[in-house]
Amino acid sequence: MALHQVDRSRRANSLDVYATPLSEGTLPRRRLADGPTDPYIVYQLIHDELDLDGNAAQNLATFCTTWSEPHVHRLMDENLVKNMIDKDEYPQTAEIESRCVHILADLWNAPDSATAVGCSTTGSSEAAMLGGLAMKWRWRKRREAAGQPADRPNLVCGPVQVCWEKFARYFDVELRQVPLRPGATGLRPEQLREHVDENTIGVVAILGVTFTCDYEPVKELAAELDAIERDTGLDIPLHVDAASGGFIAPFVQPELEWDFRLPRVKSINTSGHKYGMAPLGIGWAIWREAADLPEELVFDVDYLGGRMPTFALNFSRPGGEVIAQYFLLLRLGRAGYRRVQQYCLDTAARLADEIAELGPFTLLYDGRGALPAVSYTLKDPDGSPFDLYRLSDDLRMRGWQVPSYPLPPDRQQTVIQRVLIRHGISGDKMALFIQDLRRSLSELTGHARPENAKVAFHH
Repeated sequence: MALHQVDRSRRANSLDVYATPLSEGTLPRRRLADGPTDPYIVYQLIHDELDLDGNAAQNLATFCTTWSEPHVHRLMDENLVKNMIDKDEYPQTAEIESRCVHILADLWNAPDSATAVGCSTTGSSEAAMLGGLAMKWRWRKRREAAGQPADRPNLVCGPVQVCWEKFARYFDVELRQVPLRPGATGLRPEQLREHVDENTIGVVAILGVTFTCDYEPVKELAAELDAIERDTGLDIPLHVDAASGGFIAPFVQPELEWDFRLPRVKSINTSGHKYGMAPLGIGWAIWREAADLPEELVFDVDYLGGRMPTFALNFSRPGGEVIAQYFLLLRLGRAGYRRVQQYCLDTAARLADEIAELGPFTLLYDGRGALPAVSYTLKDPDGSPFDLYRLSDDLRMRGWQVPSYPLPPDRQQTVIQRVLIRHGISGDKMALFIQDLRRSLSELTGHARPENAKVAFHH
């Protein structure tokens, strides 16, 4: 370290952060300060303010990565300055992106993973919108080639994440969101015929419904669309929103046919920063074959030092997340991902059993067969001395973030809670959560906590 750096470091460390002008009042909120401040002081005061955020390790609401091993942190730091869009300046980063695309295409059983097309995105929401745009453009080209009007496109889906509502609004597509049937957790094949028509650009199937964490029956939806084509001539593509399930099903439910093994599936999106375990800010969109991605949507950019094709809703974005995703694919391999995801599923199943034994809850999804998660509702909401919103607030006092929300339209009278298990959620942590859940129930119902109440999270 240079002498002037040592002197600066000593000077900074000799200051008392809490006896400086910046610490005397609130930090600037609407006006830039007139002069600079020692970085040590600024860091510490911002660090203190961020302590008011919730503890990510206790956030049972998020699907996103909240723990990464040190090597990921190192790679992210080393590649902080790399812009993913500058493929000519950073050709090896671009090559790593391409490798990830082909690896995922192979993982999802594309007919020829070596020639599959796809791209990285800022998350599964952008990837979903790119899939929607490709469907809209293919539909419009077919309609115009046949001399038919192409001004009333619609998209059919069940209870989708809000990114699909954004897509429909931003790109002028009617969203036909099919209501949930009693007892169902997502779109069902028998509902399709009454909602699709010649203006349907595609159907979206969800591999991991945000509300309940169950899978929609992709294979059955594809078979129904095949039957509709035989009966009516309507060739409607299927897009799979595998934001969460795309990194779960291939490893722990390999027999489940949901991906490119089904010819009806033309595109898939996933979120690398969810069960892909990469840091926040990475998603993937993959098409079955090149013909499924209209070439008109791919731009050639030639002012960054070379002529490069790009398909994205944004432009500049960091390359570190792509590199971190590649690290994890190499680090874990199929066996490693399988081990991690199976552990998460086993933990979710044990948690579901513990919650079922507590008494006041009815399980909607028990952590078996789909995502590693648990969703439940009150058995008798009208007769309960508390509601789930109150329970969420009480758990928050111990740091646990557990969401309560109503189901989608036609079942909005049902309020549920959801707990997500992901990499970094240990059995010990779930034992502590169950202990606090029991404590909250005792306080909310006015009952003393039993002396012999279970607090262990048993295997």
